[in-house]
Amino acid sequence: MMKRKLNAMSQQYVTALKKHLEQGSEASLKPAGGLGRRAVAIGLETLDVARMHERALARLEASSRSDGRAEVFFTETIAPIEKTHRAALEADARFSKLNKALGRRTMNLAVSNRSLKKGIARRKNVEQALKKSEGHSKKLLNESLELQKHLQRLTHRLLSAQEDQRKKSSHDLQDEIAQTLLGINVRLLTLKAETGLHTDGFQKQIASTKRLVDKSVKSIKRFAREFDKPS
Repeated sequence: MMKRKLNAMSQQYVTALKKHLEQGSEASLKPAGGLGRRAVAIGLETLDVARMHERALARLEASSRSDGRAEVFFTETIAPIEKTHRAALEADARFSKLNKALGRRTMNLAVSNRSLKKGIARRKNVEQALKKSEGHSKKLLNESLELQKHLQRLTHRLLSAQEDQRKKSSHDLQDEIAQTLLGINVRLLTLKAETGLHTDGFQKQIASTKRLVDKSVKSIKRFAREFDKPS
């Protein structure tokens, strides 16, 4: 089957080349391109077309190939084959590039997988540690709440004690001052009784002092009442 295709192609090549040479400089190269595309279709290579070209030249007159138009025809015929070769090379280069990229991606994926496995292992370890410490954490939380309640009770007792102490100090101070002022007042009354009416100026001083003492007593009592009010 392939041999028949090759023989038919060879005959077509001879006919087209002969016609091309007979037409001279005005001849079209389209037939040559068509032959090249048919050669690609049936799987011929450049060497096959070169042999076909040599056989065609051998059947034609030697003078018809002296001007180089036969070589131009041959070049145009093998152009589609050469294009497939270039396309194959380019495809091979792209494939090689893709393989390299795939290799890099595979390597990166392997690294990522290892990192992921390590991360999963660490997470499991953390989960186990958390489960183990959960009971201890609950115990610490309960102890903390109990300590907080105890601290609140102590604070309340301390504030109450301070308030009681403040009131007691207020009363003690009030009593002490009142006793002192009372003693002064008694002393003034005694002086007044002893001096009689000998000196009017002295009597006035005593009276003035007594008024001052009475005023002081009132002020101290008012201060004590304000001090006893709850804060």
